[in-house]
Amino acid sequence: MTTQPRKTPLAPVEKTNWEVGRELIRDWWVNAALLGTPSALLTYLYFKFGPVATSGVGVLLIGISVGVPIVRRWIVRSWHDAGVRRTLYLAIADERGILRERPPKIKKVRRYEFGDEVVLKLGRGTSVNDVTNALDTLVATLKARGARVSANAANKNLVTLKIIRSDPFDSDVLASPLLDRDRFDIFNPIPLGLSEEGVMTTLSLAELNALLGGAPGSGKSVALSILVAACALDPNVDLWLFDGKLVELAAWSICARRFVGPDLELAIAVLEELRDKMNSRYQELLARGLRNVARDGTMRLHVIVIDELALYVAGVDKKLASRFADLLRDLVSRGRAAGVIVLAATQKPSADVIPSALRDLFVIRWAFRCTTREASDTVLGSGWASQGFSAADIGADNHGVGLLLHESGTPIRLKTSYLNDADIRTIAERGRRLRAASEPEDNPW
Repeated sequence: MTTQPRKTPLAPVEKTNWEVGRELIRDWWVNAALLGTPSALLTYLYFKFGPVATSGVGVLLIGISVGVPIVRRWIVRSWHDAGVRRTLYLAIADERGILRERPPKIKKVRRYEFGDEVVLKLGRGTSVNDVTNALDTLVATLKARGARVSANAANKNLVTLKIIRSDPFDSDVLASPLLDRDRFDIFNPIPLGLSEEGVMTTLSLAELNALLGGAPGSGKSVALSILVAACALDPNVDLWLFDGKLVELAAWSICARRFVGPDLELAIAVLEELRDKMNSRYQELLARGLRNVARDGTMRLHVIVIDELALYVAGVDKKLASRFADLLRDLVSRGRAAGVIVLAATQKPSADVIPSALRDLFVIRWAFRCTTREASDTVLGSGWASQGFSAADIGADNHGVGLLLHESGTPIRLKTSYLNDADIRTIAERGRRLRAASEPEDNPW
């Protein structure tokens, strides 16, 4: 039996008059400068030249402050930034622990449409985890919807605190830019949807595999359709579709190489065909002296799309499900250089549903609304929820909103563009015509 030492609460920190004065200067100097400088000028003019001159200069200052856009924006931004700094310092001062004893310094405040982004320089002996543990207090004091913190990849002494004040996705349905494209090259970034900053988020899919997860109705199938649409508009791509519900990917079948429903034996046969052709592709690359598929279009890309992955890898027939999982894992692990890309969607890719040896091979993770923080971490990877990146925080009415983890190394919250059934039929037909016009009859691998 071991006895844990009892933790005693930290005693209140007694501040000297100098420390109190320094904090007042730190927190209020911008406000004092914005108000005090013109007040001091007007007071000087009053005693030097009288009330008439003072009134004229006062009207001029007000006119410039209100009428000149660049000056008005600078004043509003400076006042706002000063308020964020002051409130954030107060929130840190209310914390119990090392963060209060060694508070970070605020290096920069940047306002964006839906909140603020603050760059903090950590004090000695503190880390990003200390800021993460204080998020609840900071959010409450800042009166925000939420907050997230991430470390600077180049300098671990700097962290970025993103303060979310309003929901950027309380908006209408976003039309996908792909609907206006006659064709697409999936070596180019695919437009997915809008980020919290209102910027179009893109994804480079070539030589990468993607796993999408989330609760039913959260929007993962809609997001999957965006990726499929980009592939359909590239005539140098062969689509291999596996649809556990039979109807989700059916509209794309007219431009697909193969379409498989909830038939596990047929699905295994198609994966075996793909595996054999992948092996042949590597023999071809070896003969050409190449290490991977080039962008010149001489070798076709092959995109495997699986909706309701759990049906295939965790079905009733465990032997067949295990065989499917083994084949898919082989394609995911070895297929990149051979031009094989796997896109898979499922409700919850936990280890008891999706074998971890398969799940961990997916580089791109896209989490939509989940019921728990643990489920969100199952999609994105362990630890992201504790840093403020949890798909469990996405509201049930925010359809299509998800957290995308890709090349940036930090999840991006975005709202996915939307393709309705008519849009999907239009793009699928466009993809069928592109393939009919460009593919040779034998369609060499």
